[in-house]
Amino acid sequence: MLTRKQHELLIFIDKHLRATGFSPSFEEMKDALKLKSKSGIHRLITALEERGFLRRRAHRARALEVIRLPENIAPRRSAEPQAPTPPAAAPVFSPNVIHGRFAPNLAGVQRAANEAAAVQLPLYGRIAAGLPIEALRDSGTSVEVPAALLANGEHYALEVSGDSMVEAGILDGDTVIIRRGDIADNGSIVVALVDENEVTLKRLRRKGNSIALEPANPRYETRIFGPDRVKVQGRLVGLLRRY
Repeated sequence: MLTRKQHELLIFIDKHLRATGFSPSFEEMKDALKLKSKSGIHRLITALEERGFLRRRAHRARALEVIRLPENIAPRRSAEPQAPTPPAAAPVFSPNVIHGRFAPNLAGVQRAANEAAAVQLPLYGRIAAGLPIEALRDSGTSVEVPAALLANGEHYALEVSGDSMVEAGILDGDTVIIRRGDIADNGSIVVALVDENEVTLKRLRRKGNSIALEPANPRYETRIFGPDRVKVQGRLVGLLRRY
């Protein structure tokens, strides 16, 4: 059974597809459902995908496909004759499949990497001082990531805030892909939890019994801590950027 908002969104997308031939934008969906942010639309679309009502086509903007409507709603017919709509079972677009032996159960991944060109990762929000990683997580928000960026293990995504890593090619607003783990090689860029309450993305340097968290911007200072004050929460493995 769908919630009221899920039902409203599905019907709105179906009407828009029939009228225009393409799916509505997230902004249009947000306005139609009178929601305050697009994160709510992300959650509703994910729920409709999981229930088999919607399908997203990888690597295409605004590419939603209504697979089925609730049983109590008959397909709508326009009063004016229209060209027949191609059946959903035979979409024109055929994404390239990446073949390989990936981990069979990546936590949070909604599509198996050996079956699709892209997978969904949980988006933990905007990395910022004062919040542990788990506190940033919005379980209903995800981001589509090329499967080639992932290997074995559990992954998540973070939105970067600030310019402390610009010389490493990481800009404010970028989305970084993190492989979860508490071990990282010297020189790796990591998500580090400092004193159990501050999360930061920095390059890890071990100096004797100390740990240095090194920015990639001369405007910021390297911070040095004792080994018991820093916990590695993951290692950078990829980066996404929208232009």
